[in-house]
Amino acid sequence: MTSHILIAHDLRDTADIALCRAVQLARQFGARLSVLHVLKPNASQQEQEQAQRALDKSLTLYAPKSELLIRSGKPSDVVLQQVIETGCDLLVLGSHNQRHDLFPGTSLDRIARNCRVPLLLVTRNDFRPYQRGLAAIDFSLCACSALGHGYRLLPETATLHAVHVFDPGKGTPKQVEAQLATQQALIDQLLEDEKQYLPEKGPTLSHSIVQGGILRSLQDHLKEHSNDLLILGSHGRSALSQALLGSLAQHFLHKAPCDVLVVR
Repeated sequence: MTSHILIAHDLRDTADIALCRAVQLARQFGARLSVLHVLKPNASQQEQEQAQRALDKSLTLYAPKSELLIRSGKPSDVVLQQVIETGCDLLVLGSHNQRHDLFPGTSLDRIARNCRVPLLLVTRNDFRPYQRGLAAIDFSLCACSALGHGYRLLPETATLHAVHVFDPGKGTPKQVEAQLATQQALIDQLLEDEKQYLPEKGPTLSHSIVQGGILRSLQDHLKEHSNDLLILGSHGRSALSQALLGSLAQHFLHKAPCDVLVVR
């Protein structure tokens, strides 16, 4: 259960969009909400006052019951430190697409790679509770953990589909068919095992296995089913997970077609 949400707010419109999503989730779970803003180490008094006024306006409009934290330093370092100090169990960021953004490129990667709690990247200007989640699943602990966190984040009215992408490589049609049957049996059993650790009440859970490349397969599924939340493990224990889910998380964080939940 999510009990404390931390959102990093950089004063941009995208941060207000993320703030509204954080408020919706805080209401859904009855969770505490903390809003963090990171000042430049050499910020002038005028810059500090401007930031305070802008944050007061956003919080008054969208999150009057939230706690405001203003710190200074390198944004990624401060965010990661505040995750630890506040004891939050979910970090929320707005999407960033410009080079001069507060959390560009390597900073976003560093936060995602080192964040101790699930990271939710918000891209959609829609604050209704999530209804259609998609989780990439393989046999790693990381992917299974991501599935569990996504399941708990979605309301009971939602659906969560777990997809395992299988690339058989070379082989005769009969060999590919046999491999596919084996993968299907393994994934069926994996999901049955994972259900034992999930709450009794939650979204409707389904799963499937797809042949092909994992990136294209997920993109096609997202487009076809209009999912509003993509759930990924940031890395796994196996070489397969490192190659697939790690690169997937990085790709979708920078080219997010919907909100993305990344779990270590």
